[in-house]
Amino acid sequence: MLLKRNIISKLAACSVMTMLAVACGSDKTESSSVTTQASAVLLAAPSDLKVGEGFVNPIGYYEAQPRFSWKLAQGYDAKFQSAYQIQVASSPVAFETAVDLWDSEKVASAETAWVKYQGTALSSRQQLVWRVRVWDEQDNASDWSAVQTLELGLLNNQDWQAKWIGHPNTELAKKPSQATLATPQYLRKVFNVKGEVKQARLFISSKGLFKPFINGAEVSTEDVMTPGWTPYAKRIESLTYDVTKSLTQGDNAIAASIAGGWYAGRMAGKLEQEHRLPARLLAQLEITYADGATQTVVSDGSWSATQSGPIRFASIYDGERYEQALEMPGWTEVNFESAGWAQSVEEVLDPKVEIAPKRHAPIRITEEIPAQDIVIQKDGVVVFDFGQNMVGVPKLNIPVLAGQEVKVRYAEALHKGEFYTDNYRSAKSTNYYVPSESGTIEYQPTFTYHGYRYLELSGFDTEHTPSKVWVTALIQHSDMKIHASFESSHDKLNQLTENIIWGMRSNFYDIPLDCPQRDERLGWTGDAQVFVTPSMYMADVYGFWSAWLQSIREEQGPDGKIPVYIPFVDWINFASSGWGDAVTIIPWELYMVTGDEAILADNFEMMKGWINYHQSKSKNYISNMTTFGDWLQPFPSNLKDGENGNRGNTDYSLIGTAYFARSIELTLKAAKVLNKTQDVAALTELHGKVKQAFMAEYFDQNLNLIKEGAIATQTTYLLGLAYDLFPVEKRDVAVEKLIGLIADADNHLRTGFLGTPLLTQVLQDAGRSDIIYDLLFKETYPSWFYSINNGATTTWERWNSYSIDEGFNPQGMNSLNHYAYGTVSRWFYEGILGIKPAKAGFKNIRIEPQFGDKLSQARGGYITPQGEVTVDWTIATGQLTMNVTVPKNSTADIVLPKVDGASLMVNGSKQSATTLTNVSAGTYQITASISL
Repeated sequence: MLLKRNIISKLAACSVMTMLAVACGSDKTESSSVTTQASAVLLAAPSDLKVGEGFVNPIGYYEAQPRFSWKLAQGYDAKFQSAYQIQVASSPVAFETAVDLWDSEKVASAETAWVKYQGTALSSRQQLVWRVRVWDEQDNASDWSAVQTLELGLLNNQDWQAKWIGHPNTELAKKPSQATLATPQYLRKVFNVKGEVKQARLFISSKGLFKPFINGAEVSTEDVMTPGWTPYAKRIESLTYDVTKSLTQGDNAIAASIAGGWYAGRMAGKLEQEHRLPARLLAQLEITYADGATQTVVSDGSWSATQSGPIRFASIYDGERYEQALEMPGWTEVNFESAGWAQSVEEVLDPKVEIAPKRHAPIRITEEIPAQDIVIQKDGVVVFDFGQNMVGVPKLNIPVLAGQEVKVRYAEALHKGEFYTDNYRSAKSTNYYVPSESGTIEYQPTFTYHGYRYLELSGFDTEHTPSKVWVTALIQHSDMKIHASFESSHDKLNQLTENIIWGMRSNFYDIPLDCPQRDERLGWTGDAQVFVTPSMYMADVYGFWSAWLQSIREEQGPDGKIPVYIPFVDWINFASSGWGDAVTIIPWELYMVTGDEAILADNFEMMKGWINYHQSKSKNYISNMTTFGDWLQPFPSNLKDGENGNRGNTDYSLIGTAYFARSIELTLKAAKVLNKTQDVAALTELHGKVKQAFMAEYFDQNLNLIKEGAIATQTTYLLGLAYDLFPVEKRDVAVEKLIGLIADADNHLRTGFLGTPLLTQVLQDAGRSDIIYDLLFKETYPSWFYSINNGATTTWERWNSYSIDEGFNPQGMNSLNHYAYGTVSRWFYEGILGIKPAKAGFKNIRIEPQFGDKLSQARGGYITPQGEVTVDWTIATGQLTMNVTVPKNSTADIVLPKVDGASLMVNGSKQSATTLTNVSAGTYQITASISL
C-alpha cells in the first residue's frame, strides 16, 4: 500500500552526525558527488517532493522506473528553475561517498515534475532514498532538499511464494451453494519469531475483499474494501503494510477475514449472478532480523479456516448480516483455540493474472458525521437524518434485546414524508444484526457500503428513547486530498460547489462510479469523461484516474472496442460513442492539467485502437455506432428505443461522427507530443475527411439540418462548435443557431450528459458568458439551482430526479448522487476565476475571469505542478479589485474583459493594456473601473 511514512524512522532520525549533515539538508556540509561552480546565493531547498502521481515516501510502490516531482521553495526572489540535479541512493550514506543508483548530475531544464528515473534497474522490495537541488535563472544553486524515501512493492508474480487460500467448502468442484459463497471466511495461522525484528512487510491481496490482523490488532484501522476493483481476469492489486512494530519474539498470529465483494458478488443488478465464485486470500509476510536473517510466512494449506464467524452474509448491493452468538473472541490472537476449524485449500497463482501493487490510495474512512435529526419515530421504527447524502457505513451504538433482530435500511430522500428505497431497485442495501445478549452493542458493517442520507433503524430495545448519538456516519471514499477552493458571493452557487464535491467524494470509490446506492454502481465511461478535469481542479486524483485508465486498457477488445463501463461485467455488451471516447478524452485532459507525457504514452495504443473501432463502425466516415445519445436530455420528443426518451433528441449518428472526429483530433495531438510522425500524417488526413463528411451529411450552407428526421438541438450545435467541425466562416452562424435554441427554451438548457459540459466552453469562446451566468443561476427546471431548491446536498442523475412536493420522479432511475452534471464546476475555475492551462501542465497560464452582474466576488485557485495559482476578485460600485498569484517557474497571460484600460493599475502602477502578457511569478493586485 502506498502509505505516507518514513522508512526506518526517517533513517533513524538522521542520528549519525555525518548523515545528519547531508541527508537532512544541512548547509554546513558540501556534497562530494558533483562539483559545481560556487553560487553567489544559496537558495532555499525545493519542497513538496513527490513520486509518481503524488505519493510521499511510499512503500509498496508500483513503478520500477519512478517519476520524481518537486516545487521551488517560496520566500526568495528567484522565479524560474534553470537546472536540477537528482540523486538516488540505497542509503543516505551514499550521498557522502558515491551515489550508487543514479546521479543525474546538473541537467539544464526547467522541468520540476515527472522526471523519470534513469539509473540502475530497480527490483521488487528495493528501498531507496532520493533528493534534489535546483538552480535558478541566475545559476544560483539551492540547498539539497530533505531526503525522501521510496520502497517498491512486489512487482512480479515470481516474487510471490504465497498461494491463494480459502475454506474447503467453497471449492467450486464441490458445487457450493450461493449461501456458502456469500458467507465470509475467517483464516488464521500461528508462527514463531525467533529474534529481534529489524523490518517486517505484509504483502497482501484477495479475490474479493480482505481485512487483515496481526496479534489481535487490525493491520489498518483506516483502509476498507481492499484491495479494490480491477479487471480480475487480468490484474488483481496488492497492498503493502509495514508491520514491524506488530510482531513480538515468540509466537505470533496472522489472520484475515475475506468476502466476495466485487469479485464474487452480483453486479449490474443480476440476481442470478450472485456469488458464483469463492473469495480467496493471498498473503506474504517477510521478516528481516537484526542479524540479517530472513523469514517468510505465506498463505498456504497450513492455515486454518472457518465460515462459522459472526458475519453470515456480505454483499456490495444487499448489505451484511451479523450474528453476535457466533462471535469468536480472540480469533486473531495466538492463544485462540481453533479446534474444529478446517485446513485451508490452496491454489497456485494463475500466470495470466498479474498481481500488482495498488497504484492509488485505497478506500478509507475519512470523516465521521453525527446524526442531525430524528425525522420519523413510530411503531418501533426510527429514521435518522444526517443532513448530507454520502457514502459509507454507519457505526451503531444501540440498545438491543437478545434474539430480536435489528434491521438497518438506507435512503437518499424521503418520498412525501415517507422512507423510500424504490430508487435502489433490486439492491436491498440492508444490514441485520442479531444479538445474543441484551444490552448495548456497537456494530459497523465490514464488507459492504451504502449511499444514503437517511437511516432507518428497527428492532432495537424500545424501552429506550431513541437518541441521535445512537448512529454515526463513517464517510468512505478513495483517499484523496480535497483542495477545492472556489467560493463566491452567492450562497446557492457555493452550495452547488459543495454538492459537486460531495458527489465526487461519494462516487470516487476505488473507481469512478456512476452512483453509489442502487444495483449498478459501475464505472461508466461517459460520466467519467465529462468530469475528469473538474475533479482534478478539486482534488488530488491523478493517481485515481491513471489507475482506472490501466483497467480500461486491460478491458479493450482486440478490435479496439471499449465497454461502456469499466471494469466490465456481463450486462450491456455494446460500445457507445461519447462513452468509449473517454479513452482519448481522459488522457488528453490529464496531460493538459499535469503536463505528464507518460499519461499519453501509456494510453496511445489504446487511443489508436479506439479510432480503428470507430472506423469499423462508420461508412463514408459517418458513424453508425450505437450510442446512449445525449443521455437524460430534458423534455425529449424522441421517445424511440423504448427508453422514454432517455437518449435525447440529438441525432445519434451526428453524435457518433462528432465524437469520431474529436477522438481523432485528440489522438493526433497526442501523436504530436509523442513525436509519432507516421501517426500524425495518417490522423491528419483522417480527421480532415471526417470533418468534411460531418458537414456534408448533416448541414446545408446555412447550417440547417438536412438529414431526414433529425431534430435541431442545443447539443447539435454545441458538438460542432466545441469540436471545431464547422468551417471558420460558419461559426458565427452556428453560435446564432445555438443561442436561438436557448431562447426558444425560455433561456434554459436542453442538454444531457454529453451536451451540458460543452455549454460553458462554447458560449465563453463566443463571448457570451452572460448567457452562461443566466443558465447557471436559473432557479427553475431544468437547472442546477432547481435541485438545491429541492433540498439537494449532492448532484443528481436527472435534472428533475426529485422535488420536495412530489417526491421522486416516477420515471425511475433516479440517483440523487451522480457527479455527471457536476461538470459545470469546471467553469467555476476556468470561467469565473478564468484559470486555464495555456500550455500543458500550466507552465503558461491564461487567466481571463468572466465577470458578471450576478456575482460581486469570487475567489479560488488550483495547485499546478509548479505551485498554486490563485485569483480573488471583487466588484463594488463599478470598481474591480483583483489579486492574482502566479506560482514560481510559470508565466501567465492575464486578460481583463470589460475593464477600462485607462483606469487600470497593477501593484500601484498604471497600465494601459487590458491584457498583461508573460507575467512571472509573484502576487499582483489589479484595480480598474469595470462596466458590466
